[in-house]
Amino acid sequence: MPTIYAGLDIAKLNLQLHLAGRFHDRPNTAVGRRQLLKLLAARPGVHVVCEATGGYERDLVAELHRAAITVSVLNPSRVRHFARAQGQRAKTDRIDAAVLSDYGQAFQPKATPARSEVEQQLTELVRRRLQLLEMLVAQRQQAERLCLPSLRRQAKSLVRRLESDVDQIEAQLQELRRQATSLDARVQKLEAITGVGTITALGVLAELPELGTLNRPQAAALAGLAPHPRQSGQWQGRRMIGGGRALVRRALYMAALVAARSNPILKAFYQRLRLAGKPAKVALTAVMRKLVVLMNHILKNPSFVLQN
Repeated sequence: MPTIYAGLDIAKLNLQLHLAGRFHDRPNTAVGRRQLLKLLAARPGVHVVCEATGGYERDLVAELHRAAITVSVLNPSRVRHFARAQGQRAKTDRIDAAVLSDYGQAFQPKATPARSEVEQQLTELVRRRLQLLEMLVAQRQQAERLCLPSLRRQAKSLVRRLESDVDQIEAQLQELRRQATSLDARVQKLEAITGVGTITALGVLAELPELGTLNRPQAAALAGLAPHPRQSGQWQGRRMIGGGRALVRRALYMAALVAARSNPILKAFYQRLRLAGKPAKVALTAVMRKLVVLMNHILKNPSFVLQN
C-alpha cells in the first residue's frame, strides 16, 4: 500500500492538516485532536509529517503513537530551507501544512519513535533546570547593579527562590533516576568517564535518547560536533561544526573542560592538538566530540571496559 504523506502544522490554538490535497482545520484541543485522529485513521498507510514546535506538538504526537499512526517530527529549519528551495517565501498555516506534505513525499523521513514516560519526564526536568539557571545568572547580575536597598532585598529574595527551585529539580532528577533502574544503569556507565558527572550524563541522555544505537559519525552529527568540509575547486576553507542539538553541546561543554584537565587519555589528546597549533576552542570541541562518541560506544557495548 503506498504511503500517503500528510503535512500537519501545529500551533498553540489550531491544527492545520494537509491530507491528499485537502486541508482540514481543527482546534488544538482534546476534541480537535480526536477529530484529526479519526480523519487519519480512515486513511491506511498515512504518514504524518510535522515540526517540533517547542512543546505544542507533544500531546498530539503521543496520541498519534498510541493510535499506531506513523509520525515524523522534523527540525523546523530544515522544512524552512526546503520551502525556500521551492521558491515559497510566504508563510501561513495552510502553506506550511502543504510544504510538510511535499517534504515527506520528497525525503520520506524516518518515523519518530515514541518516547517513554521516563524519557519525557527527564527531558522536561533537564530543560526546566536550564531555564532556571539562566534566570538565576541574570538575576545575580542585575542585583549587583541595584542601588535602592528595597530593590536589592527583593532581588536577593528572588535569587534564593530560584536557587531553591534548582535544588528541588535536582532532587527530582535523582528520584527519577532511583525509580527508573534502566536510566540509572545508563547514567552509571556514563559517570565512569572521568569528567562526566551526574548532571552531564542526565542532560546528554535527555537530549540524545538515541545514544547507544548510533555509529560514530551519527553520534557526532546529532550532537552538532561533526566538522563539515568547506571547499570549492582549489579553494579549501576551514572545517566548521554546525547544526545538531545545541543542548547536547551545552551539556558536554563543562565535562570536556574537566576531561581536558583530569582524564589522562583526553588530556593527552587535548594537549596534542594544542601543540599542533590548534586553538583552545577547536581542541576543546574535539574533546567534546570524543566524549559523545565514547558515550555512545559505552552504551552500545555493555561488555566494554572503560580505562580512563
